[in-house]
Amino acid sequence: MSAVHELGVVEVAEAVASGAVSAEAAAKAAHERLATLGPRFNAVVRLDLDFALEAARVVDRARARGEVLGPLAGVPMAHKDLFYRAGRPCSGGSIIRKDVVPDETAVALERLDAAGAVDLGTLHLAEFALSPTGYNIHYGHGRNPWSLDHCSGGSSSGSGAAVAARLVPAALGSDTGGSIRHPSAMCGLTGVKPTHGLVPLAGAMPLSPSLDTIGPLARSARDAARLLSVIAGPSPSDGASLSAPVRDYEAGLSGDLSGLTIAVPQDYYRPAATPEILALLDEAVAVLRDRGARIIETRIGEDMGGMAYVNAAMQVLMSVEAATLHRAYIEARPQDYAPQVLARILPGLAYPALRYAEALMMRARACAAWIAGAMGEADMAFLPTLAVPVPTIAETTEGAPEAVAAALGRVTHCTRGLNYLGLPAVAVPCGFTPGMLPASFQLVGRPFSEALLLRAADAYQRVTDFHTRVPPGCGVA
Repeated sequence: MSAVHELGVVEVAEAVASGAVSAEAAAKAAHERLATLGPRFNAVVRLDLDFALEAARVVDRARARGEVLGPLAGVPMAHKDLFYRAGRPCSGGSIIRKDVVPDETAVALERLDAAGAVDLGTLHLAEFALSPTGYNIHYGHGRNPWSLDHCSGGSSSGSGAAVAARLVPAALGSDTGGSIRHPSAMCGLTGVKPTHGLVPLAGAMPLSPSLDTIGPLARSARDAARLLSVIAGPSPSDGASLSAPVRDYEAGLSGDLSGLTIAVPQDYYRPAATPEILALLDEAVAVLRDRGARIIETRIGEDMGGMAYVNAAMQVLMSVEAATLHRAYIEARPQDYAPQVLARILPGLAYPALRYAEALMMRARACAAWIAGAMGEADMAFLPTLAVPVPTIAETTEGAPEAVAAALGRVTHCTRGLNYLGLPAVAVPCGFTPGMLPASFQLVGRPFSEALLLRAADAYQRVTDFHTRVPPGCGVA
């Protein structure tokens, strides 16, 4: 059998169920890699081996008794440091919250626990989850396992780095404007931003509740599907989730795309992509066509103002809701925010209530217009996740403010509007740029169409190996 760190989520669960490896051994192996390699990428915030071993031994005892194990039994994981676990400090990437100790546990973590997953601790993130690159002046920036000088993606920077470097098979992240998809794209992972409301938000530090989503970062579509099957579904603690379906997302991974139509919008997204990214995207489209999908070209158009309106409305919702949540902190401790982070929140204190109400009320109409244009008759849309090569940390933190803002805008160009629309998206690795940094496309569907998106992502991964590539120096501890 391969070394434990080489195994994905499904493989670890199968190895534990068969007795090929114990849950305790898997937990110890992951802990060692998190402790030794984690600092290289600034991926880890806090580890709790005793807590993990207790959970692992519960799994091993259940197996010894012949009990049916959960779908994630013995899978070692760690998660972005904004998911609350009762009694465990949760900083949210800030110095303001560094001493906050929640008295509740996130619904998503409770569901992972119930499925047998083993929680080893918490992972780095951007300050208050407010950066697309992993920017954090208080605790250091996230570093990409493929190149330490490059961004690991934010705000779930530690989740992206830890999974890519094979420290853990998977991790949870949150996505308000791309914060699962950015690190997935930059680190070569499969990341799922679910339909808004599919995964309950209760017990996760909020940024903008109208836009926030929770999802997995994993090595493959199959691994992501198993995780999503566990964490998705309604919860009485989150009213937005009450209509969420309960599905087995892994069951539909057939490898066949016959009968599916995939739209490739020709405006807004493709024009922003650089030539090397476009070449990789076109190669990915060809693979999807070979797998049986019908490919059509579409245009988003300018109905309701097109993407300009979508992005503006998204900015209003995010900044107003963030400012509402942060107002007390801003009044008491403004000096404890990074300037880049504070600058993104402060406009929310000035928007008129009418602008915020309009952004909420026009959301459904804007979503319908985007689907009609970008997708049309298709089952899903194919877009870049990141339209440019992975930027360096210096490019996104140093220099004139307008240059930094432009660099950040290029990172978020293809992701942020989808949170306003509330639509699901799956980021999929599709090759490497000349600098040997990952590239990625995203598949976007209608509300609650995650099963279709994962089916297409899995079909692509059955004939490509980009998702299996390991960053240099991460193959062995």
